[in-house]
Formats: sequence, C-alpha cells, structure tokens
Amino acid sequence: MHPVPGLPEFVPGDDLAAALASAAPWLADDDVLVVTSKVVAKVEGNLVRVEPGADREAARQQAITDETVRVVARRGPLRIVETRHGWVVAAAGIDASNVAADTLVLLPADADASARRLRERLAELLGVTVAVVVSDTFGRPWRDGVADVAIGAAGLPALVDHRGSLDSHGNRLETTQVAVVDELAAAADLVKGKLSGVPVAVVRGLHLTAPAPDTGTRPLVRLGPGDLFATGTRDLVGSRGPAPLLTRRPGAGQAVTEAFRVAVTALPEFPVVFRYGLEDDGADGDVVAVHLAEPVTPGAALSVGALVGAALVQLQAEGWATRWVPVATLGGSSLVGRLRLGAPPH
Repeated sequence: MHPVPGLPEFVPGDDLAAALASAAPWLADDDVLVVTSKVVAKVEGNLVRVEPGADREAARQQAITDETVRVVARRGPLRIVETRHGWVVAAAGIDASNVAADTLVLLPADADASARRLRERLAELLGVTVAVVVSDTFGRPWRDGVADVAIGAAGLPALVDHRGSLDSHGNRLETTQVAVVDELAAAADLVKGKLSGVPVAVVRGLHLTAPAPDTGTRPLVRLGPGDLFATGTRDLVGSRGPAPLLTRRPGAGQAVTEAFRVAVTALPEFPVVFRYGLEDDGADGDVVAVHLAEPVTPGAALSVGALVGAALVQLQAEGWATRWVPVATLGGSSLVGRLRLGAPPH
C-alpha cells in the first residue's frame, strides 16, 4: 500500500483525476486506487451548506432524514438507516469531520459511476489501466471500532466467488464470497489514516480481472429476502404501518402458533387463547381471534398487549404482513382483538 501525499484541499469543480495524475505519476497498470468518498463528494459538490448562525446538529439531522429511505434502528439521536444507494449505515453516511464548520458532506450520488469516470480519466492522462475503489468509514454490527469499506468500484470484481470450490480437505465451499473491494478499502486506510490528511492510497500487487459488465459495488448490497436483520428492533416495528390489504398464503396457522410460542418464552407466563380461522371471512388474509383466559384487568390488558406485540415482531421477521384489530371487551366477552396476517404487499 502506497499513500498519495501532497493533494490539495478539494472543492466543488476540482479536477480530481488531474490532481491524482500530478501527485502520483508513478501509477501503473493493475494498480488499485482507493479514494475516500469525502473527496469524491467534495469535487462533485454533494454537500450541504449550514447557514451562518444555524444549528449545525439540527442541519445534520435534517440531512439524515433527507437521505433516508428506511429507518433500521434508532437510539436517541443516533439513527441506523438505509440510504437511497442501498447502504445500511449510521447517520446516512453524512460526515461532519475534516470539513469546514459551515459544511456537511453527503455520500457521492453514485460512487460506482464516480469510480468509472475516474478510471477512464486516468487512462487518458497517464495511459494506465487501473482499478478504482471509493471508500467510506462504516461501523460494524456487534463490533466496536470502524473500518473502511467500498461504496463504489470500477475495474475489479466486488466479490470473489469461491462457492463450489474444494478446500484442502476436500470440503466443498457453499457460501464463501470474499468482499475483495472491502478488504482493499480497509487495507488502504492503514496508510491513509483518519487524521493525516491523505485521502488516497494505491494498492499494488493484486491482479484481478475486470468483470464484464462492470457491476461496481451492487453485488455487495444485501437487502430484501437476503436481509436477516430487516426486522426486530422496536423502532423498525413501530415505523411499519399495518398492511391495508392482505393476501392469503399457506402456512398461516403454523406461523401464528410458532410466533406465539416464541412470544411467551420471552414474557412472564400469561394465559391467553387464540383461535385460528374460526371467524375468517376469506376476504382479507387469515384471521386469528385472541381471547383472554381470565377476567379483564389492567394488568391482564398490559400482558396481552405485550404478548401480541412480541408475536407481531416474530411474524414480521418471518416475512408476514400483519394487521391488529383491537376489540373492546364489553358485556363479559373474552375477545380482545383479531390478528390478520398474509403475504406482504408487492
């Protein structure tokens, strides 16, 4: 890894490729140029100006809201969100460090496209064929500390796929795909650092064939059915409105049974009865009638609410759309509500 020192403080409109060609005329074929996303965002003008006298933190929170398509988790002012790029990251990747007090830096609008343009321009200026990685600093779930990962790439595969290969013991690899661009981003940060003012490094000696077509970092994004962490937090469940119309799907009875079984393991023992399908009109998913098994008291109402809430979390985690319809317990009825469930809307 080779740092590229001597670069200027970039501003919107600067020619990043020309500056790199001047600072690193020694670039060679097969080199991998790793550039921090902040530099790319600056030259492309992807910034938010904080007006004089304005509250910078309030401006940052508004920028996070503007860049968010889904809140994954929240604790106080900290938000883990999915950005419009598909990244799940703290604070939508908005950076307030190493930048003037009147400015916030967003992620590049399309870091893959930025990497392709930079690669093509360096080929024109220096006559070399390099790969480009645009890096950003992310935290990691369940691990302290941050590490650089790739949010844009061109000229090399994002993933090196070893599935189907045999290891030295004859075992067939079933799931191993190496996120090589993330490894390059992290390795390059060892010579760039966070406080040294070196935003670019070159990794030399790794020979990877450019994919065709060049898909950039899109293969790294794991959302939809492959996302095992899309549900389960209090904030995410609270942010999901009830499904307006449900489509029936097989397995509803089994799913409800399992959801309530999981729910009661996390809560104090509480008697509740649910009846599946007995009041189903067939027009709006499947229905489960939830009854109390003891007289209605404030404590019982709280307990059944907690139980149903935990069951809803489990059902959503398993891919079911739900709608809870409470029923006033009048006239001695034991019925407290109906849980409708079905396939999520497309």
